[in-house]
Amino acid sequence: MNVLLQATAPDAAAAPTDWTADADATAAAPAAAATSSARIEREAHKLEKRLCREVGRAIVDFNMIEEGDKVMVCMSGGKDSYTMLDILIKLQKRAPIHFDLVAVNLDQKQPGFPEHVLPEYLATTGVPFHIENQDTYSIVKRVVPEGKTTCGLCSRLRRGILYRVADELGCTKIALGHHRDDILQTMLLNMFFGGKLKSMPPKLVSDDGRHVVIRPLAYVPEKDTARWAQQQQFPIIPCNLCGSQENLQRQVVGEMLRDWDKRFPGRIENMFNALQNVVPSHLLDGTLHDFKHLKATGVASEDGDKAFDPESFPAATGLPGLQVVQLG
Repeated sequence: MNVLLQATAPDAAAAPTDWTADADATAAAPAAAATSSARIEREAHKLEKRLCREVGRAIVDFNMIEEGDKVMVCMSGGKDSYTMLDILIKLQKRAPIHFDLVAVNLDQKQPGFPEHVLPEYLATTGVPFHIENQDTYSIVKRVVPEGKTTCGLCSRLRRGILYRVADELGCTKIALGHHRDDILQTMLLNMFFGGKLKSMPPKLVSDDGRHVVIRPLAYVPEKDTARWAQQQQFPIIPCNLCGSQENLQRQVVGEMLRDWDKRFPGRIENMFNALQNVVPSHLLDGTLHDFKHLKATGVASEDGDKAFDPESFPAATGLPGLQVVQLG
């Protein structure tokens, strides 16, 4: 308040009309604030509708949740898992089927982890929740050499514990908070470093063959979960074990995708759409297409060789963006 008074108080030598101007501005302030508030509310409503639509579309497209399911919603304390739980609660109320939710957090005993935050938040949602306490942090720090990436071992330990908890709670589905950008990052990481065309599927059978894992945020861009988390003021808990590690290849690829999204609108959407429009006959995997026994049939085919036809791609103005990938 003092700063405002210092900024708006008239100079001693100023004409009396300066006071009138200040009074007009003060009178206009509530109207301007009301307009701004209404705009923010409209944008929040549009974002909520979009999130519900995209999560609902993914659930239907991949039959993620069925009648009578008990869905274990894995909560890390990050923006994505908060958003996932919040949207699933909204969809549960309007879904044409009945399903139950139970929120689960694995407290890995990281130093300084605010263990009260998630239970206090989850208690306000009305959703049953379970906090599993397992000291995986000490195991990871003991086994992984200093300076090496901890994500691999941490993920394996966490996955095994969550599968066990799902059994104990009688859950039929395990929901993870990976979004569209996570899926694209994984695809690029596998291409650059794994030599595979492989990504995160929206739905899969778990390693032990006993659980179905789903990713309801598969169609949701990360910027939308970030905006929703900010609007809802979720109590975000940072990951000090792996999320803060510098120079992770996933972080570098993530930055590349965000840069592309800003500079070349539509590129990320096209990349994601490509994951849903795979043409095995025009790749090189002999296990997906029988190249060895391929013979001429004399019958015209729409799936034939169009490799020499000119493609209608846009001008290659975005190709310099590939230089962002300075990895390894």
